[in-house]
Formats: sequence, structure tokens, C-alpha cells
Amino acid sequence: MEPITVLIVDDHAVVRQGIRAFLETQDDIQVVAEAASGEEALACAARHAPDVVLMDLVMPGMDGVQATREIKRISPRSQVIVLTSYHDDEHIFPAIRAGALSYLLKDVAPADLLDAVRRAARGEAVLHPRVAARLMQELRAEERREPADPKPPAFADLTEREIEVLRLIAEGLSNAEIAARLVISERTVKSHVSNILSKLHLADRTQAAVYAWKKGLMKP
Repeated sequence: MEPITVLIVDDHAVVRQGIRAFLETQDDIQVVAEAASGEEALACAARHAPDVVLMDLVMPGMDGVQATREIKRISPRSQVIVLTSYHDDEHIFPAIRAGALSYLLKDVAPADLLDAVRRAARGEAVLHPRVAARLMQELRAEERREPADPKPPAFADLTEREIEVLRLIAEGLSNAEIAARLVISERTVKSHVSNILSKLHLADRTQAAVYAWKKGLMKP
């Protein structure tokens, strides 16, 4: 039987090396490449078409959500396991929508990580209990939601924080100004902007601002 090929994507070398050393103790798993950014991950995925990609979410440059979406486009057979420290809605839902099969936190037990990799190679999803619970809550909320949802349909896929960031973009604020206003990092703002553009199928923040005004998100 051919080994399960794995690509490890994380901007911390120590994390990549630790995961690699652990996975390579298994006869049925082969780490074919490592990537320190989303851009590197795309090149590696195109070159190796790995069975499984272990994907960090918050990285400089292209974040894990965008990288996941692009990897699923260029290598559809590759299954993406998100391996991150974040379990909030702003990270969970965009990652799942982008095509991630499984979602694990970095406190995962080694045996559970191995199980997730093997399951992913078979097309089976594994979710951290917190993530699974949140997805179930959202599913039940959607079932109870009235047809006349107060949130504008045009923005239904955006999280509350993404809508907040979109409003500030429409006000003309830069990433640095948005970060200061919301007391978050510029990297986090950049991630939100990337998610907004992807979900609304827009090319840049100028289009996003125009879209927000046209769809009635902003009031004169």
C-alpha cells in the first residue's frame, strides 16, 4: 500500500519540524513537503498533489483560508486538515467554506492527529469537539431562523466581525486604522479583508466599499 503523502503548512519552523518528526515515525505516512506560507503551500501542492495538507490559518501573506481554497482548486484530491490555535466563528466557518475537511486545535493528542490524517486520506472528517459543537449550534440556529432575517441577504455569509470590518472599509479606513479601532492586529484585519473579498466575490477593497454602500449596509 502506498504511504499517505502529507504537506505541512505553518509559518513556525519549530512547529513544522515537530509535526514532521512525529509523522515520519509512522510507516504509512510520508511527509513530502513543508511550507511556511500560503504562497509556498500552493507551489508545494501543485508539485506534489499530497493526499493530506495540515494547514495553519494565521500566517503572513496569504492566510490559511485562502490557501485552502486555492489548494482545493489546483489539487482537488488533496484533503485539508486545519491545525490551528483558533476556534472562534471568524476562523471556523471561513475555513470550512473554503473546503477544509477537518478542523483540529494544536492541543490535539498525537494519536488523534494520526487518526485524523488517516481518516482524511479516506475522505472522512474529524472535528475538534468545540468546533463540532459550534457547527451544530449554527445548524440548529439556521433551522430556527425566520425567513425575514434582519441581516441583509447579500451579507449572509459574513460573520458579525467581518461586517464590522466591511463597514470600516466603506468609511475609508486603512488596515492599520481598522486594527486600532477594533483593538486587533493588522494581520487579523488582513485576514478579515481576504475573507470578505472571497465571500463577496470582489477583487479589492474599493469594490468592497462600493458594494457596502450599494447594498444599504452604510447610511449617508
